[in-house]
Amino acid sequence: MDAVDRMVIRRLQRDGRTSYTDLGKEVGLSAPAVRARVQRLRDRGLLQVAAVTDPLKVGLPVMALLGVKVDGDVREVVRALERLDPVIYLVSTAGSFDVFAEVVCRTMDELSTLINDGVRAAPGVRAVESFPYFAIHAHRFTWDIPD
Repeated sequence: MDAVDRMVIRRLQRDGRTSYTDLGKEVGLSAPAVRARVQRLRDRGLLQVAAVTDPLKVGLPVMALLGVKVDGDVREVVRALERLDPVIYLVSTAGSFDVFAEVVCRTMDELSTLINDGVRAAPGVRAVESFPYFAIHAHRFTWDIPD
C-alpha cells in the first residue's frame, strides 16, 4: 500500500460514495486509474465499501454487547455465533471473557430469546453476560491508516 492508496482510503472513509472522478482530482490520477486502484484494494481485502445504517432508524432499538465465556474450542463457539443474524460484530479476546458479540434486536424479548436459545445453546458456551446499550456516544469509521 502506497501513499496514494492511503489517500484514497482516507477519502472513502469520509464518504464512500465519492466518485472516481472526484477521487482522481484529489489524488492526481485519472478516474480509470482510481477505479483500478480501488478494485485492487478490494481484491486484496484492504478495503470494503459498505452502507452503514443506524439501528434505531431501521427498527432495531435494542443493542447489547454480550460477553461469552467458553469451555473448549473458542473457534467452534465463534463459528456457531457468527451464524446468528442479530450478531453484527464478533471478536475473540483474552481476559474474563473469551468472546464479545455485539447484537441488535427489535425488542428486549428478542434479545432474551437470542441469549437463551441462541448463544447459551451453542456447544461450548459456559456463561453469557449481557451489557445493554443506553446510548452510542461514538461510532467511528475514519481511523487513520498507518504509513
